[in-house]
Amino acid sequence: MKAKPDKDSKAIKLRLDPNASTGKFKQLGGGQADEWNERLNSLMVNALPMAHSKNNETITKACLAVSYGVMDMSPADPIEGILIAQLMAANEAALAMYQKGWGQPPEFFEARTKYLQLADKAARTVIMLTERLDHHRGRGQQQITVKHVTTNNVTADQAIIADSVTTGGARNVASPALLAANSEAPMPILSETRQPDPVGVGGGTKSK
Repeated sequence: MKAKPDKDSKAIKLRLDPNASTGKFKQLGGGQADEWNERLNSLMVNALPMAHSKNNETITKACLAVSYGVMDMSPADPIEGILIAQLMAANEAALAMYQKGWGQPPEFFEARTKYLQLADKAARTVIMLTERLDHHRGRGQQQITVKHVTTNNVTADQAIIADSVTTGGARNVASPALLAANSEAPMPILSETRQPDPVGVGGGTKSK
């Protein structure tokens, strides 16, 4: 890829060569182009709190450690690379704020509270980015397991559940407790039931 300024305008024209990049550093950015992977990794390490330290050895160790963490997460595409880079920066910020907050003297209560609040906010950002990364990797798919229930040696509760799953009859199905109570009720005796009055004068008789 070459960048060449346009003589007639301030725009920069890019000539991209898809065969120039080998994707050796895909584990750092998730892209096929190493220019993308290296730039994203550079932006991430410069966003770390210790990147502004004056100790070069400390900076080098921290950048290597975070980069190895990104490689362990192994971004599969540039979207995952962006989410992981932001997740790393947010996690480092949260931990740095926690350390800064608890390091304040007890008499600086307001400063300590402010640092801890910022740390909690960064920690929530880490959680949100982690959830988005999981959602992107799973593409929001859900696994549904269907179990077939045979009618032999099945209790009443199992039969009701099976009917609800297969036919969608859960709305009109009575509760198992109600069915059990009704099943124990005795059948009415026919001799005690009143028969309809054949002449309509209200003098019906009991059947014998």
